[in-house]
Amino acid sequence: MSTPHNRPVVTELRLSAFKSHRGATFAFGPLTLLSGGSGTGKSSVLEAVTALGRLACGAELAEAFGAVRGGATACVPQSAQPDVQGRRGFRVGCTVTGPLGPVRLDVAVQTEPALRIVGERLTGGGETLLTTALRDPHRRTVQAAWHTAGAVAVTKAPLPDDRLATALLPLRVSGSTDGQRLVLAAAEQMVVALRGVFPVEPRPELMRAPVPVAAGRLRTSCDNLAAVLARTEGECATRHAALVNAVREVCSGPVEGLITLPAVLPGDSRTPPVEAVTAAVDRGPLGLVPIDRLGDGELRFVALALVLLTGPSVLDVDTSTELLPAGQVLTVLGDGLDLGLDRRQLRELLRLAGLAAGRGHIRLLATVQDPACADGLGGVTITGLGADREDAVDQSG
Repeated sequence: MSTPHNRPVVTELRLSAFKSHRGATFAFGPLTLLSGGSGTGKSSVLEAVTALGRLACGAELAEAFGAVRGGATACVPQSAQPDVQGRRGFRVGCTVTGPLGPVRLDVAVQTEPALRIVGERLTGGGETLLTTALRDPHRRTVQAAWHTAGAVAVTKAPLPDDRLATALLPLRVSGSTDGQRLVLAAAEQMVVALRGVFPVEPRPELMRAPVPVAAGRLRTSCDNLAAVLARTEGECATRHAALVNAVREVCSGPVEGLITLPAVLPGDSRTPPVEAVTAAVDRGPLGLVPIDRLGDGELRFVALALVLLTGPSVLDVDTSTELLPAGQVLTVLGDGLDLGLDRRQLRELLRLAGLAAGRGHIRLLATVQDPACADGLGGVTITGLGADREDAVDQSG
């Protein structure tokens, strides 16, 4: 049975050749902040983790890396030269720590002349559990071999070259030998952790409008903030009260509560009106202030605080069907966490993240401009990039 201390979590990212990174390794703690100037590759780290998460959810290669700025071709280091066959690509990998100990995944992606996964390796428990290799460039498959430790040492079969083989193993491995069961356990550990990756990019300009009541799982852009607040208000009084307290701590003016109000989205000649909801801040004697009147920084703070105070049942993540939401740790990715926030708001978010991490619910990986924002806060790991690149520093209280 998994506990908060052995649930699968991503603890390391390896960028062997990805965008501006070559031979780079990043260790992740429960709260990790990447700092450095513009162009030092902070966002690239988060993009790589996001893409691995999408692959673990079953996305095709083009979809997983298509969301990276510039697409998959932009992931190839600019200095990379094509080989004699005109091939170029990139390599990424990660380590997930869980019940099996560390399990490593490394993926080699070719972007030219055709986008495909040309090599994948999964290792854990002291064994090489899965390898794939491109044998015939004319076929859209790779040759996969996984650990069996039965009558034969490995089992071989072709797998698609546009999907993560690790995520396909549960459909191909019977689990009839100890070796196969080890393969399945390692693949599950990797997939469970990566499916818990949630990139959050609050878009205040989209958060002000009413949203359908049914949109109750918070999306990456947080555009359906009001519908999620309606859920937390009605389903989890404790977490909703914690959110109100956090907003009260850092927002100007009195804050008595965050409430939701009924609204209607008009229909047209073909569709009927839709039941919707909007949100407001209860300012006590000053009355209700609709959230569309809040500043961008205040809306970003509310959205980010809501993410850190919730879990898989509220956030739009693809959880493992083999695991209850309460047993999964979410890795929240916040690119530009400090964008539009003052120092007090940012430190309150880090405090909330620390509480969630201590309970084993949330891990936070975020980029910031100024690492001094975490001064005096315990449990925050600061990693500098570029000219500021240094070993990770664990801030102590």
